[in-house]
Amino acid sequence: MSMRHTVKVRRGATVAVAAVLALTLAGCGGEDDKKPQGDAKPSTASSQSGPSKKPTASATPSAEPTEVLATSNGDPGIVLTVNSAVRDQGGFITVSGQIKNNGAQVFTKVTAWRGDEKNASGTSVAGATLVDKAGKKRYYVLRDTESRCLCTTGITRIEQGATIPFFAQFPAPPANTTEVDFNLPTFATATIKISG
Repeated sequence: MSMRHTVKVRRGATVAVAAVLALTLAGCGGEDDKKPQGDAKPSTASSQSGPSKKPTASATPSAEPTEVLATSNGDPGIVLTVNSAVRDQGGFITVSGQIKNNGAQVFTKVTAWRGDEKNASGTSVAGATLVDKAGKKRYYVLRDTESRCLCTTGITRIEQGATIPFFAQFPAPPANTTEVDFNLPTFATATIKISG
């Protein structure tokens, strides 16, 4: 199976898993109003004022990655965190993490992150690179058959205080390379360890 087919299968599997989880979560709601209210113990949610109070973000489990391989500062207040760099048997590495806006205003200077990308991917993190210093080689973000990057796309702005996830896939350096430098334009270079 070629690398492109592996990526398409993985994306399809990810979408399928997300759809199943969404349907499962949707099916779990709505049963509380059928239970008798007299026997129920008061909860913190029911003690909140207002009938249309929505759960806060702290009421849901955190999906935020806990491992931090590296952090890098960019424009004032913009921080990039790399959470994983996983080598796949298909011959590529997926780097993923988050970009947070700790600044005082909305951040809109995201076009520099696309690098020399001029076409299909639009605003993206396609300008990211990996550098194998030992092997003296630079790796660029992979593309699909329509020249779209295999990376996060559609980033137009980051609201003040917001965090957005990102990923980028690269050709894998040799198996004996366990550490590479990750660079995204406008951010300082971050040295990360490869797992897998």
